[in-house]
Amino acid sequence: MTRSTDRLLALAMLIVGMACFAKLYLALGGQPPATTRAEIFGAAGVLSILAGLLFLAGMLPAAARHDPAAPLFGRDAEIAPAGHPWLRRFALAVPLLALLAIVADQFGPWREAGREPLASTKEVAAAPAQSAPPSGMPAPATVPEPAMPAQETAAKPTPLAEPVSVPVAPAPTSPAAPAQPAQQSTQPATPAQPVQETALAPATPPETVAPPPPAPPAQPTAPEGHRDAVVWLAVSADGHEIMSASTDRVIKLWDIDGKRLIRDLGVHKDMARSALFMPDGKTALTAGDDGEIVLRQLSDGAVLRVFSSGANGGVRQLKISLDGKRAVSGHDTGSVVVWDLEKGAVLHVLPGHDWSVSSVAVSPDGTRALTSSIDGELKLWDIAAGKQLRSWHGHDRGAYGALFLADGHHAVTGSGDYTIKLWDLDAFKEVRRFDGHSGTVYALALSSDGKRLGSVSLDGTARLWNMDTGAEIAEFDPGTGPMYSVAFAADGTLLTGGIDRTIRDWPAAGGDGTVLFAGAPE
Repeated sequence: MTRSTDRLLALAMLIVGMACFAKLYLALGGQPPATTRAEIFGAAGVLSILAGLLFLAGMLPAAARHDPAAPLFGRDAEIAPAGHPWLRRFALAVPLLALLAIVADQFGPWREAGREPLASTKEVAAAPAQSAPPSGMPAPATVPEPAMPAQETAAKPTPLAEPVSVPVAPAPTSPAAPAQPAQQSTQPATPAQPVQETALAPATPPETVAPPPPAPPAQPTAPEGHRDAVVWLAVSADGHEIMSASTDRVIKLWDIDGKRLIRDLGVHKDMARSALFMPDGKTALTAGDDGEIVLRQLSDGAVLRVFSSGANGGVRQLKISLDGKRAVSGHDTGSVVVWDLEKGAVLHVLPGHDWSVSSVAVSPDGTRALTSSIDGELKLWDIAAGKQLRSWHGHDRGAYGALFLADGHHAVTGSGDYTIKLWDLDAFKEVRRFDGHSGTVYALALSSDGKRLGSVSLDGTARLWNMDTGAEIAEFDPGTGPMYSVAFAADGTLLTGGIDRTIRDWPAAGGDGTVLFAGAPE
């Protein structure tokens, strides 16, 4: 018998063996043997195994007999010896017997008798799916509730970079979708159905899921407004003007009394983060992620001087001394830079933080600076000598919005741990804590009399606090998303800016706010 005959025989055994194994797999259906017809383990199963083994036994000896030097194709191809004729006849008969066993098993008279046990098996397997509660109904008591979202990675917008990178509302962690209503069975009643019937909830269950909140009202827009989040607000000394910075890179100057835009004061090459009125009332100092600190003229926005931070990176926050002679900038590289604004020179570069600087404050006497980082570390500096006085881990997460109190010996900081803390800078101890926010406290402002503290948070609210007691005076919630900037107006009202691109005015005693300057249309 030639090698081609061997190959045809091996092919036949392969096909029949695969068919037999497929027959076994489909018949078992993942069930234990007790729930499957006994005849499946009869002739078809045994013959299929024999066919597979003979296939392997037939091919391996053939491969062993093959001479590697012999041609595989053409007239000179090797002729295999006949081997054992009785074994070949047996191997040829096995596939035929297996095929007959499959046909008999599929169409034999005992086929009908075996259907009922299979039907019962399928019904039991489908029972759990029928007991799943319809959509909107509470899950059974044995099903654990979904885990609450982690602090700001679910349902809370990511803080503006670390802190401000183009603010976006992250997608909340979605719980598993509720089960779909089970299809009503059309099968005859079985003993399992009464159990399923009692497990199902009533046809008209009480409402257990709160209806979705109404959509927030449409916000007013103005073509001259900011086109992205408002991340900084500053009020002029006379209280008549507001300066704002935005992630749209633009610095704007507003007339509070006339409720109008005076002018676009300038544009940074990257996100604008800080905008400060200089003590002379004629100029402003602005900074952004482009690493530039720019001295601008308020009357027309003309650039008077540019301070470049170079390798220190983008300016995350900028503060100036009350006399306007010094400025301190915190950078995304962790560096703190002290500037001599009169000479236009760098006094000190203080590489103190391991992470990006998230806030800067300068003491009222202009001798010290408090900086914080996105890892919650706080540092106190002697800015004249350019040395670090103290470093401590003030918050569990990033610290933002640092402010000195008027006495110069106390400061407040907000944080990603949702708290606001009052610090004694002589003893370096926490004096008071302001609790209430449910998201990162991103910016703080102190009233002119020092008795009230304003805060804004990524939880979408602004709050007023009593500095003496730590009690909350009022909460403001426009329902428009995270807030990033806050300032007190001359009349004591609270000004806020946020992701909705607007600048709002909130009454000092609490209540509804008004849109002072609307954002540009989307």
